[in-house]
Amino acid sequence: MPILTDEEADALDELLTKAAPKTDANVQGPFIKNRERTIILDTFSAEYLKAKMMATSKTPAELINDMIRREMALAETAEA
Repeated sequence: MPILTDEEADALDELLTKAAPKTDANVQGPFIKNRERTIILDTFSAEYLKAKMMATSKTPAELINDMIRREMALAETAEA
């Protein structure tokens, strides 16, 4: 970032500290959009996921995805 002059710094300070932020209640950010995808885990499940993450270098989403796909494959073989 270039060095600001005193006038530019004062103008930026005015803009950031004294201007009210513009908001729109109709615009939803990423946390609100993904709220229904948030889950709460018990301590045992969270610790299990952390241990698996360290052992496999996978993200929690990847681990959960793998578990669900295994469960679905087992259910399909049980139905057949």
